[in-house]
Amino acid sequence: MLQSIKKRYILPAIAGGFLFVGASFKDDFFEIAKQIEIFTTLFKTVNMNYVDQTNPGQLMDKGIKSMLAELDPYTNYFNEADVVRFKINNTGEYTGIGAMITRKDGKTFIREPYKGYPADKAGLKAGDEIVQINDVLLTEFKEDVSQLLKGAKNTKIDVKYKRNGELKTAQIILDEVDVKAVPYFGMTDAKTGYIVLSQFNAKASSETREALEKLKDQGATQIILDLRGNPGGLLHEAVNICNLFVPANEVIVTTKSKIEKHNNVYKTSKQPVDLEIPLAIIVDGKSASASEIVSGALQDLDRAVVLGSRSFGKGLVQRPIDLTYGTQVKVTISRYYTPSGRCIQALDYSKRDANGKAIKTDAKNFNAFKTRKGRTVYDGGGIQPDIELEDTKTSTIAEALQRGDAIFNYATQYYYKKPNLGTAIPTLTEADFVDFKNFLKTQKFSFDTKTELALKEVLEQAKKEKIDANIKLQYEALQSALQKSDEIELDKNKSEIIHLLKDELIKRYQYKEGLYEYYTKNNSVIKRATQLLNTNGEYNKILLK
Repeated sequence: MLQSIKKRYILPAIAGGFLFVGASFKDDFFEIAKQIEIFTTLFKTVNMNYVDQTNPGQLMDKGIKSMLAELDPYTNYFNEADVVRFKINNTGEYTGIGAMITRKDGKTFIREPYKGYPADKAGLKAGDEIVQINDVLLTEFKEDVSQLLKGAKNTKIDVKYKRNGELKTAQIILDEVDVKAVPYFGMTDAKTGYIVLSQFNAKASSETREALEKLKDQGATQIILDLRGNPGGLLHEAVNICNLFVPANEVIVTTKSKIEKHNNVYKTSKQPVDLEIPLAIIVDGKSASASEIVSGALQDLDRAVVLGSRSFGKGLVQRPIDLTYGTQVKVTISRYYTPSGRCIQALDYSKRDANGKAIKTDAKNFNAFKTRKGRTVYDGGGIQPDIELEDTKTSTIAEALQRGDAIFNYATQYYYKKPNLGTAIPTLTEADFVDFKNFLKTQKFSFDTKTELALKEVLEQAKKEKIDANIKLQYEALQSALQKSDEIELDKNKSEIIHLLKDELIKRYQYKEGLYEYYTKNNSVIKRATQLLNTNGEYNKILLK
């Protein structure tokens, strides 16, 4: 009886999958059916016989996510709660507190309150540690904290939080939050418009279009589109943004898959806003996916000059597919190709090194392609800018400081020492830099560079083999040498670190909007892009005009 029931439920599901994927699935039909039956039997057996009480939902969630992690980082399973978050990322709308929160070492912090939204209105600041939400103590709460901060509009949430060691309370009244794809646009000079595009949600192209039209009304005759730090999003929004600058029926991106129905050519379909306006696009190592479609397509069509540093290199396309019980899987279905025919995927997830990490495409294996006017561009490692700028690259020491929250935590301390700066731009002196270095020492900050992590692993292994006492002196000598090296690297990259500190501090006093306003007149990369657009000869020479 059990076997017949199992067949009734498993085989229709398998058949449904067969209809979806076609011949490639048919070849493995028996193997897939076999593995499903093994897994079903195993899952039931473990849950029925394990010595302690199990949580079937958690086990399945972790099991599925671990399995998909073997494929690539982008093929993901979404449980019901995940689906809600995914919808927020795509639409940019939700009801909540209007703040970015992070969890680290079991503690929950306000990372960035959005100006004018509930958390900001309740007086919460970046760096505040939330310790209790209503009756829930977060030290005992292992689930996703953000779910405790969402609900119907006008719901009142009582929170307790720590600020500078002092316990405080606040009541947050939930409201609708609209996360802008274009958080800022403005003028860098009398004729240069500047647009920040931070994500490709469902409103990305409409917000970019609105910003472009308003800037033109303000007198902009040339445009900078800043895609730094933009991780991507909806593919069709990338096509629509390109359409603002190129005519209808222009091929922007092609997707290729082993499954015929996923092979698509995406063309522009609307009338553009401006075919002639000079355009500069800024990218960096965190510009990915849809950001690379926009920058790569407009580079291939010789419609824009790209500045910055090589982009991330994500040339894989995902599609969300609904599953049962309100769950979803976002699966990599194809690779995308820019108009010249290049795929800019940097990592080959089908090939792994000895440590299980995907292998990066070697520059010597890059293939050359031609833009519309015959310029040479390459595949295999992200979008290579027409003008490379060192200022868009992050040093190893700066990455360590950001990853370990040293910049963030120092800014929190600085803000409460000088809370009344208002709209004044913080001026960081040599004494402030020395103070920052002392802060790192008092906090016993660990840079955790690859070298330092490797040394720690050596010590751990030595302890296991009980020979750590034999190498103690040598270990301490190496550790001391690394600390001196960190000090040298801090001084060597002083200018970059001070810029990062200043950026974080401006956000504390003037929110993200104040930082963008500051950038328009002071950011070296934006100044270089403005200079390029103001120099017709250089701009036209790059685009072979």
